[in-house]
Amino acid sequence: MILSMTGYGKASAEYQGKKIIAEVKSLNSKALDLSTRVASAYREKEMEVRAMITQALERGKVEFNLWTEQQDQAAASPINAELVAAYYRQMQDISAKYDIPEPDDYWNTLIRMPDVLLRGEAQQELTEEEWQVARGVVQQAVDQLVAFRRQEGEALQKKFEEKLDNIAALLAGIEPYEKQRVEKIRQRIMEGLAAIPDVQYDKNRLEQEMIYYIEKLDISEEKQRLANHLRYFRQTMLDGHGQGKKLGFIAQEMGREINTTGSKSNLAEMQNIVVRMKDELEQIKEQVLNVM
Repeated sequence: MILSMTGYGKASAEYQGKKIIAEVKSLNSKALDLSTRVASAYREKEMEVRAMITQALERGKVEFNLWTEQQDQAAASPINAELVAAYYRQMQDISAKYDIPEPDDYWNTLIRMPDVLLRGEAQQELTEEEWQVARGVVQQAVDQLVAFRRQEGEALQKKFEEKLDNIAALLAGIEPYEKQRVEKIRQRIMEGLAAIPDVQYDKNRLEQEMIYYIEKLDISEEKQRLANHLRYFRQTMLDGHGQGKKLGFIAQEMGREINTTGSKSNLAEMQNIVVRMKDELEQIKEQVLNVM
């Protein structure tokens, strides 16, 4: 079963009056592009967190956040008064120097400045017991994302099967027009010769040239190769996750055969079918970018 690179996971747990929360989300990417934001209390464990995510997710543009919220409303975060005063002086100096109007509400501005609020967890040493709780939260969030990817992968596989069936049906729909096309080509050549006055030609040689020309327009090999690619795409999906790039290559090869079929068609009905096949394939190519 294939996996999607799109996913989301979130988990939380309580520990000694605070809530530990982990959130992770991923989008498609050619490789693993991981960005992490970890609360200062767990900063020393960031490399371990990155290793957990890398091993589980393998590919994708991944954003991970780990933070805490104080459960006890009375336990307000202390304010760094000295830093507030320093920010206040700097803002006044800059306003005077560059003639910039001062804020109407200094307090609302200052309280949002970096490190003004002293988080209690940042001042305490991380215990092994707390880290095990936090680690479990990280693992739960990652597991949720993997489950989400699996669910999305099932939906993608159904979509691919539908599109492959449509292409196969369109490919079979070309066959009735092939004999008709050959006859039309032959008739067009004969009508062209008849339109030339007093033309002399060797009928045997003409027949040989027409056979050669019609053979060049034969699409039997293209049809066979396209049918093979359709089967190979289905087989590759059953190989499990990690097949996204291979599926992309197969889709490219399918496109080559469809394009060649279109260039050889020389019949409006066949070319219309080729356009519809291209439309189905384009939808596959768009979605295959999300496959692990």
